[in-house]
Amino acid sequence: MEKLFENTLWNSRFIIILAVIFGLIGAVVLFVVASFDVFQTAAYVISTYINHAHPEHFHEEVVGGIIGAVDLYLIGVVMLIFSFGLYELFISDIDAAKENGEEENQLLAIHSLDQLKDKISKVIVMVLVVGFFQKVGHTEFTTALDMLYLALSITAVAVGLYFLSKVGKKH
Repeated sequence: MEKLFENTLWNSRFIIILAVIFGLIGAVVLFVVASFDVFQTAAYVISTYINHAHPEHFHEEVVGGIIGAVDLYLIGVVMLIFSFGLYELFISDIDAAKENGEEENQLLAIHSLDQLKDKISKVIVMVLVVGFFQKVGHTEFTTALDMLYLALSITAVAVGLYFLSKVGKKH
């Protein structure tokens, strides 16, 4: 009875495969949507130059479109890391990553929940930074105080990224 229960309990970890599969589907969807956004932005730029037009906020729209796509790509990367990490932690190591005697790809190698959390949190912070710069690109600065706030916020982001780069590294 105990052996049956333990086997059932151990095999219940395979429910994680749902999160892995749907995480991968989510990543693919995000990559497709982001790619479509880049394509749409490129088409807008080409049509604007062909028509010799120059809309009022042309550069902001183009940069905003590209940054928005980068944001979606980064969220897709979060989903990929999440899927790879869950699979390696709960199901099995990914043998294809170790084929031909090559060293394991350390970018996607996950050996603990803390490693998975660190990698995901770093990418999420990058998503937030990209979102911040997207918002800054659409903000109008009219006073010296606005410019000071911009400089302070960029400094805060830079300091935060510096300390984030130090997290998880062994000295």
